Amino acid sequence: MSDRRIFTGWKVVAASASLWGLQSMLWMQGFGNLAVELRKVFGWSKTFFSFVFVGTRASTAIFNPAVGSALAKWGTKRVMRVGGALTLVGYLALASVQTQVHFVIAMAIAALGMGLAGFIAITAALVQWFERKRARALSLQTMGMAIGGFAGPLLVVGFNQFGWRPTIVGAGFVLAIGTWLASRVIGLERKDTGEPVDGLAEPASEADRRAEGVSDNHFTVQQAFRTRAFWMISLGHASALLVVSATIAHIALYLTEDRGFTAQRAALIAGLIPVFQFVGTGLGGYLGDRVNKRAIVSVAMCAHALGLILMTWIESSITIGAFVVLHGVAWGARGPLMQAIRADYFGSSDFAKIMGWSSLIVTTGMMIGPVLAGVFADATGDYRVGFTIIAGMAFSGNIFWAFATPPPPLASEDVLVSATPKGV
Repeated sequence: MSDRRIFTGWKVVAASASLWGLQSMLWMQGFGNLAVELRKVFGWSKTFFSFVFVGTRASTAIFNPAVGSALAKWGTKRVMRVGGALTLVGYLALASVQTQVHFVIAMAIAALGMGLAGFIAITAALVQWFERKRARALSLQTMGMAIGGFAGPLLVVGFNQFGWRPTIVGAGFVLAIGTWLASRVIGLERKDTGEPVDGLAEPASEADRRAEGVSDNHFTVQQAFRTRAFWMISLGHASALLVVSATIAHIALYLTEDRGFTAQRAALIAGLIPVFQFVGTGLGGYLGDRVNKRAIVSVAMCAHALGLILMTWIESSITIGAFVVLHGVAWGARGPLMQAIRADYFGSSDFAKIMGWSSLIVTTGMMIGPVLAGVFADATGDYRVGFTIIAGMAFSGNIFWAFATPPPPLASEDVLVSATPKGV
């Protein structure tokens, strides 16, 4: 731009990456570390923790369509700040937990708060600012999650130094304050700043290469429902999350109980996954605006499955390292591109609502992975059978991505119904 101001879209990337880092460290990656601590204190089963993990993710998914509508009606800033307040209430309740019922209620409140201030709000706010640089922007945003995951062992340090209850209280306040501050930037809208997409002073020429499926049509939720792409993307995303969710919920338990590692060493290994997720995010961001995104996603799905199989069946430090590298890079490269594909295909106008409904399907992967791993671990005495089934299901998810081709352009009469992209 002529006055050389920093494009607001990149400020949104920075704010959302910072917030996602906190959420990753203290909520997403933090669950496994907290499960290890509570299992030592209360002796609760792996199956119980699996169902709690699944239940909180399922409840978030059920409310996600309403979250998408709330974002459209009340704006990102207000919805996120309500989410931050609920997260604090949930963490304060979690810090005083004594029973399983109390634990479930506290986690449900925190999950609702994270649902309002988390993935959908952050991603929907970002996609309106970018088109040709969309994969890059989403990947940079996701780097925050990777950095936060790497910092996950700090939670274990807090448990050891201050006790798990004070540490959880502190985590709740950090999340609430971080959400409040970040929402000031993430809640900005392009229509209010008057800035062009991608921060380009001049419109891109027709000769500029566009990603597969990018169009000027902006689908409504109802129009997206009628496309094969909506269902294939959702099912393919769910397949990938089988490995991700099972790992988040069980990697610390697997390493401490099946491999005999200490909680600190297990947390360190789990914390290394986000390091390679960070690498994968950078790689995916670079390639995603240049190479077919679906091809990158398919390679990543194979890497998820291969890494889990190697770690499960070959008991060696080398195979644990291979899993960390393959799973981390695959997660980093794949995750942002799945959101970019949705935005490329369906546009940004109704993106929050489309993501909200899609998450009902996507969350099945978050639910099935941890439950399979936990149930089979309790039934057989180790994670081998459960992890093998999960790897096979993740690999099979490539079928969905093969059929997730771009939807046909909207008919002229449908374009008139479709909402005009916000900020234009």
